[in-house]
Amino acid sequence: MNATLAAEISRLSPAEKILLVEEIWDQVASDSGTVAVPAAHRAELDKRLAADSGDAGRPWAEVRNELLRR
Repeated sequence: MNATLAAEISRLSPAEKILLVEEIWDQVASDSGTVAVPAAHRAELDKRLAADSGDAGRPWAEVRNELLRR
């Protein structure tokens, strides 16, 4: 990173830094297709999707009531 840019960023308040990151993220997201997903990441995602049982879990109220009965 450019030293001048780093110095300018260091002068920002935490709130301003968050706004800057949001702006950068929005620009990256709008340029879809410019960020390639490595093959290893795709393979890991495919593996995790295949292992997913599809079980949505249980409603919080049900779990809470069970815990409160103990």
